[in-house]
Amino acid sequence: KNLLVFLSLVGSSTAWAPPTPGLVTSLAATKTIHRNPRLSIQQHRLYVGKEIEQEKEQDKTSEAFLNSDAGRDWKKPIPYSELTIGVLKETYPGENRVSQTPDTVASLIKAGFTVIVESGAGERASFSDASYVDVGALVLPGTQVFQDADIITKIRPPSDEEVPKLAGKTLISMIQPAINGDLYKDLTEQNTNVFALDCVPRMLSRGQAFDTLSSQANIAGYRAVIEAAEQFPRFFAGQMTAAGKVPPAKVLVLGAGVAGLAAIQTAKNMGAIVRAFDVRSVCKEQVESMGATFLEVDIDEDGAGSGGYAKEVSDEYKAAQAKLMMEQAADVDVIITTALIPGRKAPVLVNEEMLNAMKAGSVCVDLAAANGGNVAQTKANEIVTTSNGVKIIGYTDLPSRLANTASSLFANNIAKFVLSIGPQTTKEKGVFQIDMEDDAVQNMLISYDGEARWPDKITPFSPPPPPKQAVAEVVELTPEQEKALLDKESQDGFVKNTMIASAAAAALVGFGLTADSPSAVNLMATFALAGLAGYQVVWGVAPALHSPLMAVTNAISGMTAVGGMLLLAHGSAESTSIIPDSPSHWMGALATTLSFVNIAGGFLVSGKMLDLFRRPEDPKEFFELYGIPTGIILAGLGAAAFGNIGSLGLVSGSAAIAASVLCISAIACLANQKTARTGNVLGMTGVTLGLAATAADMELAGASATAFEQVGAMGGIGAAVGAALASGVGPTELPQAVAAFHA
Repeated sequence: KNLLVFLSLVGSSTAWAPPTPGLVTSLAATKTIHRNPRLSIQQHRLYVGKEIEQEKEQDKTSEAFLNSDAGRDWKKPIPYSELTIGVLKETYPGENRVSQTPDTVASLIKAGFTVIVESGAGERASFSDASYVDVGALVLPGTQVFQDADIITKIRPPSDEEVPKLAGKTLISMIQPAINGDLYKDLTEQNTNVFALDCVPRMLSRGQAFDTLSSQANIAGYRAVIEAAEQFPRFFAGQMTAAGKVPPAKVLVLGAGVAGLAAIQTAKNMGAIVRAFDVRSVCKEQVESMGATFLEVDIDEDGAGSGGYAKEVSDEYKAAQAKLMMEQAADVDVIITTALIPGRKAPVLVNEEMLNAMKAGSVCVDLAAANGGNVAQTKANEIVTTSNGVKIIGYTDLPSRLANTASSLFANNIAKFVLSIGPQTTKEKGVFQIDMEDDAVQNMLISYDGEARWPDKITPFSPPPPPKQAVAEVVELTPEQEKALLDKESQDGFVKNTMIASAAAAALVGFGLTADSPSAVNLMATFALAGLAGYQVVWGVAPALHSPLMAVTNAISGMTAVGGMLLLAHGSAESTSIIPDSPSHWMGALATTLSFVNIAGGFLVSGKMLDLFRRPEDPKEFFELYGIPTGIILAGLGAAAFGNIGSLGLVSGSAAIAASVLCISAIACLANQKTARTGNVLGMTGVTLGLAATAADMELAGASATAFEQVGAMGGIGAAVGAALASGVGPTELPQAVAAFHA
């Protein structure tokens, strides 16, 4: 395909011209471009069928361009189209990540940048050169990337060999100036503009999108558990088999920051018993939300410091902490330490005494090994086995061991940061501009135009103080003014109520003028009183009980089964099959089935939700005693139906009254947590009596035995479906189940 494009240009071109970016990219991928190393990308020309003319003049122009970056004013707006971003291959031993992935390169190119990638930069992270070419990047040798790029992105700090090649460039990378002082000095003296990714202001909310420390710590925490599982001689999850019982592993995570929380989640997902400790009390809720146990010291002191990191605690606290850790070391199987503050030596959390107390086969994973380690015998990039058989893992490349995902997250951080430099404050898209008014730029730009800005010339970001609440001015009123104000408020209330009452009166008069029979008025009276009663009982329900309330009302609304049952009874004398034989009977069967789904499912879900509120110390409940009054009413219905004692219609009406009272009482009981479970039982009793009264009405309507069989079959199917759905619902899915039954 490339050859055809090439030949078509040979046949059609009459003069040389710069190729399109797509053609350059395509031809570069097939290695058909032979570049002049003295020319930059912006001036590179592909000549077809022509000799290069005036070579000396072009060389002079190229040299002038190559030297132009040194005098570039980065504080002035620079269109993206004039800038080239270079992506280097990491040279640090064991580093498998890459600072830009094909996805982020595509976003940068779409924004207007030219992107060049060193050949092989992404191979160890499973990103081939071809994948970069496919999105529009140029893949070049490393020396050419250093020469042509204006902005260079890296992960690790540059090596001694790379530093001179960065003169006059803008570097975006991890630097750690507090540790790499000589590197920082060399970069500054050679006019390298340096954005240190490890200096991101972590308290800046939008800075979280640029926070490579957090994105990589998340992966380190996950990978720490994987490495621990590799060395641990047992399952993480417990097992009970015919061959014997295997207890679950006990994992202790020291430090509940980003890495610690990731480790907690991973260990918990693998089936381990997880505990965590952190001097910052604010971490307790996060740890417990993941299902882990938060360990606390019996001293009222908070170790939360600035920037989201922990601070030094008192000697008394340290002594109590050491006692707690000693007890845990003897009990747990795996310890993962994550206490690391950038630029400072890591504190020792697991000392020799704790190591000696640990069981043989236990594992420690030290995420702070790069800064000395949190474990006494940690050696960077090694696995040390103590005399009592404890393995200490000191890998410093944990994110690199998950290179693809780590590169993707790291690249997203850098790309979002690059695209924010300028537009964030200038609001001008497509333009790169270093603006010190941008808090992220001002904190991360540690070296600019030969000036060392870190730490003295950087203003640490601190969140703005919360706005002060306006204090209402107190105005003293005279007794006459107070009386007038009260009269005005009273008048407003009366006017509002009068308007509502007038609207209701007009509606009632309109209904009376249009009603066609006394029965319509009776129905309206029933509806109005039911609405008023329902409003009064629901109004007092506590917010925490709203979901159980909805579940009970769902079940009670299943009384639509009454209509279905009466439809099946109507004209059933002519029916001999349990299968409905007319449209009205089919509608009755469907209504009965769906109603019983709601009845059974609604009450079961409500019971499950109310069980969540039940405490072990709550007194025992004797709801079975409520079966006595229920049995009395059902016995009366049976005596009237089968013993011809009294009038079945009158007894049925009495049972219906009891059902109505019980259903309303059920909703009223849900207003209080103490009586909520009683309300659920009353609701079930009310619905039961309502269905029994309806069965009596079916008998009075002359329903055949087939109709009762149909009701039993349809009701049984619906109840079974509702019970099955409700029994499979877990505690976290109960609100969704309530909504589903409501629908």
